Amino acid sequence: MSHDDRSPVYPGGMPVLLSRMEERRAPLSFAPGEALGSLETDLAALADAVVCDPDTDPGEAPPFRSDHHRKRHALRKEFTGQSELACLNGLVIAHLRKRDWPDHAPALFQRIWTEQGADLTETLDPRWLVSSLSTFGDHGATTAQRSLGLALSTLMGAMKLYEFERLHSGTTPETPHPLDRRVAAPLPMEMAPYSLTSGGLDVNLIGRLWREAEADPVIGPPAMRLLDMLIHDPGTLFGRLQVMRQRKARKDTRPASARPAPDAARLRWGLVSLVKAPSRDVLRFAAHHLELGATELHIFLDAPEPEVVARLGDHPKIRVTVCDTAYWERAGKPRPGPHQLRQAWVATQVLHGAGAGLDWLGHIDVDEFLLPRRPVAEALSELHEDTDFARIVPAELLALEAGGPARHFKLTHKGAGQPKAVVQDIYPTFGLHLYGGFLSHVTGKVFVRTGQPGDIRFGIHALRRDGVHLKTKTQLSGVHLGHLHAPSWAHFRDHLEFRRSHGSYRKRNEDPADMGLADILAFLDETEGEDGLRAFFEEVCRDTPELRARLAAHGMLLDHPLDLDAAVARVFGTVPA
Repeated sequence: MSHDDRSPVYPGGMPVLLSRMEERRAPLSFAPGEALGSLETDLAALADAVVCDPDTDPGEAPPFRSDHHRKRHALRKEFTGQSELACLNGLVIAHLRKRDWPDHAPALFQRIWTEQGADLTETLDPRWLVSSLSTFGDHGATTAQRSLGLALSTLMGAMKLYEFERLHSGTTPETPHPLDRRVAAPLPMEMAPYSLTSGGLDVNLIGRLWREAEADPVIGPPAMRLLDMLIHDPGTLFGRLQVMRQRKARKDTRPASARPAPDAARLRWGLVSLVKAPSRDVLRFAAHHLELGATELHIFLDAPEPEVVARLGDHPKIRVTVCDTAYWERAGKPRPGPHQLRQAWVATQVLHGAGAGLDWLGHIDVDEFLLPRRPVAEALSELHEDTDFARIVPAELLALEAGGPARHFKLTHKGAGQPKAVVQDIYPTFGLHLYGGFLSHVTGKVFVRTGQPGDIRFGIHALRRDGVHLKTKTQLSGVHLGHLHAPSWAHFRDHLEFRRSHGSYRKRNEDPADMGLADILAFLDETEGEDGLRAFFEEVCRDTPELRARLAAHGMLLDHPLDLDAAVARVFGTVPA
């Protein structure tokens, strides 16, 4: 095909493309008496002032007098509750994107970022960081600022286009493409192929921009913050390439004799847990999971009782470790103070040691129980071969006052695929202060594929590789994690003080305006005492027909009978008193 026979993908070619671009760059008009804002504006004062809803101000509300008024109203609507400085920055950018702008707009933009750049760097969201950096491409004070601004604008604009197109692939942004589905087709524009194992284009692209940013005190900080966000987001091309690169490295180093992933009948799975609980609770945990088909249970006893040591140790599928002083001396490590650190440490040791004969290892607590609708091995066997770990969605037990086997569990709104607003419908008094209606963790726990390369370490709810916190959207289908967090009022009351000071009820956010679980419990304790706490428990935790009905109406009720004492009797013979 000759040069003149080509058909442009944009009908009309470059002239039409440029015309469409110019149509979007018409200057914003002003009504009489309107102006962008003085070059001498007190920027520090704007940084401390908060934008109010423009619809409550007759001078800002419609009808619109001009393009400037319409844009100003839209921006003040978007920045309501944020600083006036951020809103002014957005308005200046809106003018500077056009063919023409107020004469002092470039100088005002430069002054905003020279004097108040540190504040904006920390407070602007990624979208407005990108808009600000792109504006440097046209209106930077130096060649270096314009060059870096244009480069970042081009990078982020291209990312937006291809990430949008990728949504039509049917997979989430965090999901990398399988290694075995690459088609044998050349890249467009006669580009040389990229090597997944040795290619350096991604590293050079990001690294060079970072080096350029380090050299400029004005554009540098916001540029470096944006690049830092970029390399920490698993839902970008760069994040997906890293996962694919790691998977290919594992595949390339796999021994030729390595077997394919086992099917459900041959799959070996186990659990590891550091426990500090009465004998009866430990035996319940073990019996339940042995009956589910666990190949091995690695139980570390933080406060061992002789009876439970003997009964667990007699079972061929249980590996018991007493974590006494001698154990930590053999480990060559001081005993970690926080219980959570000890949990993560022992789980990691099993992952790289005694649990290496398993295909999958899960890390859960003694008051957590797998609730499968089908065999656990079947669910694990269906995970894609490239899946390194999968999350188990949590379900929190509804408390029984009269005793008896556990049966009803609640899910978070997210776990049931519901909007956040339903939480307040279900818990009318306290739902606003509870994420998903849970008292305990909402992230669940994980199953990890064994034999992975690198420095893999368990956390309490996640996994780290080479010091990097890993994220996953993969959930173990058909299996929930039942958490017996507050099985009764007495249990809730007796554990309340510890959980408020050292556990899951601690204040996580110092923002006084953010009233969460810790704040509401403190308020009830101080103002109403045990009666207030009991009222909270009755609405949020108690297994009542009314609460079950509200949960069921939103698909957030899980019915899974759990007769743990019966399991103990079947597996170990007798149930401790």
